[in-house]
Amino acid sequence: MKFIHHTYQPGETIAAVATPPGEGGVAIIRISGNHALDVAEKVFSGPVKTYKSHTVHYGQIHNALKEHIDDVLIVPMLGNRSYTGEDTVEIHCHGGSLITRRVLDVVLQAGARAANPGEFTFKAFINGKIDLAQAEAVQELICAKNERALDAAEEQLKGSLSQKILSFQETLTQIAAILEAWVDFPEEGLEFASMEEVCADLEAISAQIEALANTFHDGRIVHEGISLCLIGSPNVGKSSLMNALLDKERAIVSHIPGTTRDILEDHMRLNGLNFKLIDTAGIRSTEEVIEQEGIKRSKAAMDDADLILFILDAAKGLDEQDRALLELLPTKKTIAVWNKVDLPHSELPQLPIAHVVMLSAKHKTGLEGLKQTIDTVIWEKGTPSREEVLITNVRHKEALLRAIDACQQVITGLKTDVSPEFLSMDMRRALSALGSIIGIDITEDVLSAIFSKFCIGK
Repeated sequence: MKFIHHTYQPGETIAAVATPPGEGGVAIIRISGNHALDVAEKVFSGPVKTYKSHTVHYGQIHNALKEHIDDVLIVPMLGNRSYTGEDTVEIHCHGGSLITRRVLDVVLQAGARAANPGEFTFKAFINGKIDLAQAEAVQELICAKNERALDAAEEQLKGSLSQKILSFQETLTQIAAILEAWVDFPEEGLEFASMEEVCADLEAISAQIEALANTFHDGRIVHEGISLCLIGSPNVGKSSLMNALLDKERAIVSHIPGTTRDILEDHMRLNGLNFKLIDTAGIRSTEEVIEQEGIKRSKAAMDDADLILFILDAAKGLDEQDRALLELLPTKKTIAVWNKVDLPHSELPQLPIAHVVMLSAKHKTGLEGLKQTIDTVIWEKGTPSREEVLITNVRHKEALLRAIDACQQVITGLKTDVSPEFLSMDMRRALSALGSIIGIDITEDVLSAIFSKFCIGK
C-alpha cells in the first residue's frame, strides 16, 4: 500500500520527535516497528530487549563511536500493547532543538527510517488499533481550538461515530442479504420479507443516516469556528463594538467618516467557540478611490461571513444609506444591532430581521444580550450536548450523503419493480460509502490525503 508517496512496508521501523519543536524540559523520540528494540539497544546503555513492557529505565544515549550524547529515560511498549500495535520505544531526553535532533540522528543511524507525517497513527490504523474515523479524530484532538471541538474529537476517538456507522451497516447488510436472496432464488418463492417491509426499513435507516449527516452544520461550527462580520454605514460604531467585544483597543475609533478603510480581523472566544471578528469599512456612496476599495472588500466579507452584525445608530435612526444596505443583507444570518442607545433617540423603526439587539458599545452595556443572541442564531436546533455525535469532517458528510442516495435508489427501485440485481448493486454502494468512513474500501489516495495532514511524530 502506498503511503505519503512511499511504499509502505508492514513492520518497517520508523522514528521521529513526538514533541513540539523548540526549547523545553523534556523531548520524546518515538521509535516503532519490528526492529524498534534492536535500534534502541544499539544506542542505549542498557539491555533494552530484556526490559518488560511499560517500564521506565535510566541510562545514556551514545553514537556509533560510543560517544556520550545525552542522559535519558527509555520506555519500551511491546507489541499490541503499544499505540501502533508494534514494538515501540520512547526515548525521553532533554528538551531543546539541538540535543533532540542529535538523539534522533543517532537513532536514524542505528537503522530506523525517518517517519512520515502521521505514520505512527497510520500504523495504528493498519494494525487494527483504531479505525479511520478514530485516526482522523486524533488529528482533530490535536488541532482542537476550543472545548467543544475537544469534546467532539474525544467522542469520535472513543468510537462513538464508528459505532453508529457499524449499526447502520448491520441494518443495511441484513437488507442486502434479502435482496441477494431474491436474486439467487427467484423461483423459490421464499418470503424473507415483503417489499413494503424492506422499503420501511430502508426509509427508517435513511432517516437515521440523514440525521447524522445534518449534524455537520453544528460540527463545522464546533471544529472551525465562526466568522462574524460587522457591517454598517460610516460612524455607526462598528469599530467601537469590535473593541468592546474584544475588550481591547483593536480598531481606531474616530468621529470622521471613513476612518476604517480596510478589513480588520481579530479572534475571540465566546460561549466556548472560536470567532473570527471582522470589522469592515463603512458602506456608503463615495468618490474616494481608497475608500471605494475598502467598501468593495466589506461587501465580499459580508458574503463570506457565517454571521453578520448589522450596526445601526439609534441616535440617528434609519437613513437612506441604512435602507440601501438593508436590501443587500442576507437576513437569515444577520443580527441587527442598535448602537448608541445611551444617547437620546426617538422610537426605533421595525426591521425585517428576526433578531434585534440594543446596546451601547461605548459604555459596554447590552453586550451580554448580544452574546446570547449570537448563541441563539448559531445553533439552528439548540446547543448540542457534549455527548452528541457530530460530523465535523466534510469527507464523512459526503460519504453519508452517498449512502443516503444509494438507499433512496433502492427504495425507488423497489416501488417501480426494478430488477433485484440492480438494487443489490445500489445496496453495495451504500455499504461501501459507509465503510469508507471507518476505513473499509478506502483508496490509497484518500489515505495519503488524510495522514499527510498529521504532524510528524504522531
